[in-house]
Amino acid sequence: MYLDEIVSAQKRGEARGIPSICSAHPWVLRAVMQTAQQTSQVSRTSEILLVEATCNQVNQFGGYTGMTPAGFSAYVRGIAEQDRFPCERIILGGDHLGPSVWQDEPAESAMEKAEVMIREYAQAGFTKIHLDCSMRLADDPNGVLDVEVAAIRAARLAKVAEESLPSPTGRGSGGEGLRYVIGTEVPIPGGATEHEEGVSVTRAEDVRQTISITREVLRREGLESGWERVIAVVVQPGVEFGDDFVLDYQPEKARALAQWIETEPGLVYEAHSTDYQTRDALRQLVRDHFAILKVGPGLTFAFREAVFALALIENEWLPADTCSNLIRVLNDVMVGQPKDWLKYYHGNAAEQAFKRKFSLSDRARYYWGQPEVQSALGRLMKNLGARPMPLSLLRQFAPRELGTLRERGAPLTPEAVVLERVAQALRDYQAACLGR
Repeated sequence: MYLDEIVSAQKRGEARGIPSICSAHPWVLRAVMQTAQQTSQVSRTSEILLVEATCNQVNQFGGYTGMTPAGFSAYVRGIAEQDRFPCERIILGGDHLGPSVWQDEPAESAMEKAEVMIREYAQAGFTKIHLDCSMRLADDPNGVLDVEVAAIRAARLAKVAEESLPSPTGRGSGGEGLRYVIGTEVPIPGGATEHEEGVSVTRAEDVRQTISITREVLRREGLESGWERVIAVVVQPGVEFGDDFVLDYQPEKARALAQWIETEPGLVYEAHSTDYQTRDALRQLVRDHFAILKVGPGLTFAFREAVFALALIENEWLPADTCSNLIRVLNDVMVGQPKDWLKYYHGNAAEQAFKRKFSLSDRARYYWGQPEVQSALGRLMKNLGARPMPLSLLRQFAPRELGTLRERGAPLTPEAVVLERVAQALRDYQAACLGR
């Protein structure tokens, strides 16, 4: 399995990694697949994609995307088939799989729902499973959840995953194709909700404790082979982002953490919230054994940047009564349906209005599927695709995309501009993970 190759390369001292694409956005997935195809043509290798869904995004009740695990799997593969990307080169991952969605329920109720969810993920072909039981549930004691309790719950879910797949004999416990990620020090999905000046790097001793306890619990529960398929542990390397800030990776602060994992065979680190890190910082993360780099909002932010640039071209070029007014439509829908941004965007009315458009947390990503927004986006693309866009306006609002597309001799269509903007964000990850 390709993830095993990444771990083996790291243990040989090679700076190899893989980006983890945490997005269900169709334009992002199309850009990722097209970029991988281009990379494969240049390097003459078969680029492997890791696409992940979170428990809040996709679960047995539909999550906020409205998709079950089987639905998400079919959705990703459908995009791949449309773009002629080989489905066998896609690894599906499940992120934060555990009782997080049901934290307000008693432990037994929440865990029963988590068991159903992880069973559906495994049966839908998700092979990279992040066992995340780090959160306190309604009837747990106050304070940070005990590491052993988290490990016992994670083992319970791992056992369900193992038994959900048929073995060669036709019975359960056919989990040989599964790979697990563990870790109790898990950043908030989607970025921080408050401005932060710094975050504490995970202590090597805390990682050692997590690994030791989880290993012991899995073995005690008869999941020795399951432990052998644990490939990574989630830690905090000191990176984070929020509305208006990015905390860049500082290798010296994570030196002890990086050195410690070198002594643990078969394991690397998984880094969350790496969005908006520089290419050099991403290279340093991979060099320091953070071999799985998760990115999501940074890619949908790039999509929004491109669409806004096209909307500004439309405003300057076409009669007002024919324009899509996409930026206004998006904002109006967000104001009318505030549940996905209101508790995240603090400040007065003007500050919130700014964040709805430009926050690095990119809560706008939850609204692109709304019918009014889809209609405005379709009109924008139709308006700008009817005839060639003026080079002067492309130079003004999308200069990098214009330059790259012209170098490749690619058509200067609005779709090409959007896909290229997302691809630019992704190429930093590809370069870092391929040691370039």
